[in-house]
Amino acid sequence: MNVVLIALAASAATFVGGSFALKFRDKLHLILGFSAGAVAGVALFDLLPEAIDLGTAYHSAATVSLFIAAGLFGYLILDRLILLHTHSEDDEVNAPRGAFGAFTLSAHSFLDGMAIGIGFQASAAVGIIVTAAVLTHDFSDGINTVNLVLRNGGSWKHAFRWLLVDAAAPVLGAASTLLFRIPESAIGLVLAVFVGTFLYLSASDLIPESHHRHPRALTTIMTLIGALVLYIVVHLV
Repeated sequence: MNVVLIALAASAATFVGGSFALKFRDKLHLILGFSAGAVAGVALFDLLPEAIDLGTAYHSAATVSLFIAAGLFGYLILDRLILLHTHSEDDEVNAPRGAFGAFTLSAHSFLDGMAIGIGFQASAAVGIIVTAAVLTHDFSDGINTVNLVLRNGGSWKHAFRWLLVDAAAPVLGAASTLLFRIPESAIGLVLAVFVGTFLYLSASDLIPESHHRHPRALTTIMTLIGALVLYIVVHLV
C-alpha cells in the first residue's frame, strides 16, 4: 500500500479545515473557541496517551513528563522572550509569532505523516489505525494554522500560504519514512514535546483570544465542544 497516497487524505483534511476557517471568517471568534478546545483535546486525548504508551516502553514516566515540560516551557521562552508576544488591549499583533505557530503545527503534521509511514512499515493494520487517528485532528490543524496567522496580524494570503505548507507536510512526512526510520525509543519523547507545545498554544493564545471582546458563554461552550468532539472521535477510532 502506497503510504504517500494514504497521507494525501491527511493533507486533504488539513486543507479543508483551513478553507473552512477562511470561508467563515466572520465567525472567527467561535472558530477560535472551538480550535482552543480541539488543540487541548488533541494534546490530552490523542498525543498524551500515545506519548505515555510509547515513551514508557523505553523511558521512565518522569522522563516523559520532563519532555512534556520541555515542550511547554520551551514554547514559553520562544513566545515571551524571543518572539516578545504580549496580550494587550490595543490588539497588538506579532507576525513572527503567527508564522512560528503555523510552523509548529506544520511540523506536527509532518510528524503525522511520518507516523503513517512508520505504521505501515509495521503492518497494514497498524498503518490504517494510525491514519484514522491522524485524520481525526488534521481538520482542526488546518483551522488552527489559519487562525494563528490571522490572529497575529497576517494577511489572508499569508494564511493561505501557510495552509498549503501544513497540508503538504503529511505527504512529505510519509515520504521521508521511505528514506529513514525514527528510532522507536525516540517517538514517545517527540510526541511528549508536542503535548506540552499544544497545551501552551491552547491556554496561552487560542483561549484568551476567543474570549477577547466576545460573549464568554458562547465561546466557552465552543471550547468545550471542541474538546468533546476530539474526545469522542479519538475513542471511536
